[in-house]
Amino acid sequence: MSVEQVIALVSALSLAILTPGPAIIATVQTAFAHGRARALPYALGLATGASLWCLFALAGLAVLFRLHPALFTALKIFGGFYLLWFAWALWRASTRPLPQAAGGASRGYWGGIALNLSNPKPALFYAALILSVFPAPMGPARQGLIYGLCLATELFWYALVAVLMSTAIMRARYFAAKFWIDRAASIAMALLGLLLIVNR
Repeated sequence: MSVEQVIALVSALSLAILTPGPAIIATVQTAFAHGRARALPYALGLATGASLWCLFALAGLAVLFRLHPALFTALKIFGGFYLLWFAWALWRASTRPLPQAAGGASRGYWGGIALNLSNPKPALFYAALILSVFPAPMGPARQGLIYGLCLATELFWYALVAVLMSTAIMRARYFAAKFWIDRAASIAMALLGLLLIVNR
């Protein structure tokens, strides 16, 4: 694997992670609302879930979706409804007092995995990225190295966002405008869910 390929892989993946989408919105909102104790496990779960799409892509998921487009459509619809449910829960929480910042770490981790697995966009992104950067057939060792790079990149960015957004200053600003921030995040999440369902 060349240095240019590594740079291309990490750069493209970093831009994709930081582009506003369900995972980043959820990470920021969780950090604001619950602090680092809950946001960091959630971020690690998001990174783990996204990295699983990398494994699937390496295993030939793009070919499977090409052969069975109905499977991809079903996955998109499921992911869209999951995001709508997430948005509804966030909307309802906007009028409720905040729970304790500590606790729920394992639920946050598994919730992060579920959110990123419910969104098929990382699957297509990983499939396209890996095919474009590494067009030649790869052995298990190279595939393992690619997965390690992708997982490390996912972990770095999600953890960094969770830590930065859960600082005292950021959380204080969130508390001052909790209702509007939660409602805005809920609307953004619902729109992303609807787009997944409608765009076939």
